[in-house]
Amino acid sequence: MATGRLEGKVALITGSDSGIGQATAIEFAKEGADVVVNYLHDADGAEKTRAAVAAEGRKAIVVQADVTDEDQVASLFDQAVDAFGSLDILMNNAGVDASGKEVAELSTEVWDHAIRTNVYGPFFCCRRFIQLRLDAGGEGKIINVSSVHADNPNPGGADYDCSKGAIRMLTRTLALELAPHKINVNSLAPGMVLTPFNQPAIDDPELLEEQVQSIPFKRAAEPTEIAKLALFLASSDADYVTGASYVMDGGLMINLGQGA
Repeated sequence: MATGRLEGKVALITGSDSGIGQATAIEFAKEGADVVVNYLHDADGAEKTRAAVAAEGRKAIVVQADVTDEDQVASLFDQAVDAFGSLDILMNNAGVDASGKEVAELSTEVWDHAIRTNVYGPFFCCRRFIQLRLDAGGEGKIINVSSVHADNPNPGGADYDCSKGAIRMLTRTLALELAPHKINVNSLAPGMVLTPFNQPAIDDPELLEEQVQSIPFKRAAEPTEIAKLALFLASSDADYVTGASYVMDGGLMINLGQGA
């Protein structure tokens, strides 16, 4: 049941055309927030998010921007402020998955793409958001989407694993820097979630069943489940929470060492 926890707030969610970002935009709207919907390629998905936010009685704008490009990030924030006057919540959700290439075969171009998307993008967005909040006198919420792979490496995942580890440390560093200004900075570290990142498993029930066997709950998360945790971190319920990384993985991380 909605309780208006984000009433009067404005949230910018990168990569909110699908998956966790889309689900979070809807959850935020249910609790009273207006939303800046960002996308790179999927205009139809972004429009679906906007329509879902509107269906909850909240306002939304859609802005195409590549978070790897500093100028496009600046334009994204300018359009957000022009539309709503301010931003209270930033969720850095846009990202790319692991390439599947082991380091010996990993091209500089592929490595750079992962780092620019998964690290530079949040850095650019955090920097601009912080400047806006400081100009407004402080306070605000930053939520960075990391991964269990910030701690749990996978062969063929160096580009992704390293980028998510960097996000965890960016989160913790910012939490220290921004605590005097009452700006909370936390990260989400999901395990397997039924988003486009896992489309092959979504499309193939046998593959999905195989992939969830290491998860104690024997299932992947729904995007809405991650979104509800993001909602907590965006709300005043989490005013005393900062520098934390919330693992939400159905028990995966504590199960990996079993049988050794």
